[in-house]
Amino acid sequence: MTFLDTGSLVLHLQSIGSEAASPLVFLNPIGSDLRVWDEVAGELRSSFRIIQYDLRGQGLSDVPGGEYSLEHHVADLLGLLDALGLEQVALVGCSLGGVIAQALALSHPARVARLVLLDTLPRIGTAESWQTRIAQVSAEGLPALAPTLIRRWFAPAFFQEQPTAAHGYTTLLARSPQDGYLGSCAALRDADLTAQLQTLRIPTLVLCGEHDISTPPDACRALADQISARFALIRGAAHLPMVERPHEVARLLRDFLGEKTATGRYDQGMAVRRRVLGDAHVDRANAAVTDLDGDFQTFITEYAWGGPWSRSGLDLRTRHLLTLAVLTALPREHELEMHVRATRNTGVTEDDLREVFLQVAVYAGVPVANRAFQIAKRVLSERNDP
Repeated sequence: MTFLDTGSLVLHLQSIGSEAASPLVFLNPIGSDLRVWDEVAGELRSSFRIIQYDLRGQGLSDVPGGEYSLEHHVADLLGLLDALGLEQVALVGCSLGGVIAQALALSHPARVARLVLLDTLPRIGTAESWQTRIAQVSAEGLPALAPTLIRRWFAPAFFQEQPTAAHGYTTLLARSPQDGYLGSCAALRDADLTAQLQTLRIPTLVLCGEHDISTPPDACRALADQISARFALIRGAAHLPMVERPHEVARLLRDFLGEKTATGRYDQGMAVRRRVLGDAHVDRANAAVTDLDGDFQTFITEYAWGGPWSRSGLDLRTRHLLTLAVLTALPREHELEMHVRATRNTGVTEDDLREVFLQVAVYAGVPVANRAFQIAKRVLSERNDP
C-alpha cells in the first residue's frame, strides 16, 4: 500500500505501469474506493502509468470531519499530482469523481490532457435530494441503507448474474466511512458547474450506463453535445459501468486515450529520450541535426523513444538493462558507450552492468563481453572524475 501526504491530508493510492508512460488518474464514486477501477486498470496497465486513489473520506484516505466542498476535492487532486511530479494527466472520473475531474479541467486546464466522464454531470441531483440523503444516513446509518442505495449502482441483471459481487459491493458501501460519505454528500449538494461548462475545451469522452437513473443517458448525451465530446452508451450497465462492463470500458478508454498524433508521439518520445540520455546529450544531438538526417532523428524520437521506450509493460530500468545487453551482444560499441553514460539517469548500477555483461558472455560470447567491460570501465572512470 502507498500513502501520500499532500500537505493537507494523507491519501491512499495505487500506482501501476511504467513511470515513463502517459499518466492516467482514476477518480471513484461516492461510497466506494479505488478498487472499483481494478479490472479496467489491469487491462490498461501495459499502455499507461495508472494512478488510483481513495478520495478524501473514502477507503484508507484521511476522513476529515465536517462538510466537504468540491474545492476540497480539487485541492486534494492537485496536491496528489504535485506530490507525484505530474504536470499533465488524463483524468477518468465516475459520478463524484467525474464532477471533480470536470472541476479540475475547468480551473486548471493545462493539467488535463484528456478527460473521460462516466455517469456524471455538471450537477448531480438537487440540493434537496442530497440534503435528504444526508438526513437519512445521519439517522439510519450506511449499513442499514446500503442494500437500498446499492440498487442505484448496478443494473437489475447484475444482481441476478453476479450475486456474490453485488453482496461484496453492498458491503463496500456499508463499510464506507460515514463521516466521509456525509462530507461528500455536502460537496455534491453544493456543486454546480453548469454555467462554467461551456468553456471546457479539453478532448472529452462521455460514457453512461443505459440503466443509470442517477445520471440518465439522455442527460449524459446532452452533456456530451454541450461540450462537443464523444458519447458512448454502455449496454447492460447502470451507474458503475467500469464494474459491470470493465472490458468494454477499457476498450473505449484505450481507443480514446491511445490516439496519439505524430506530435504527441514526438513529444512523448523526446521526454523519455531526455530522461534516459540527459538534457545535455539530447541538446548536443539536436544542435548537430542537418537536412540530411533531420527526418531520421524525428523517426527515431517518434517510433523508438515514443514507441517501445514509452510503453509501460516494463519499468525504465529493466528496459535499459535489456538495451544494454542487446548493444553488448551485437555488438554496437558507440551506442553501448552512450547508454553506459546514461545509466546515471535510469537507476542502473555498476553491479547491474557486471551482471549484464556476464550474462552476455555466456550466451553471446566472451569477446563482446570483454569489450563491453573495457568500454564501461572507461566511461565510468571518466564520469566519476572530478
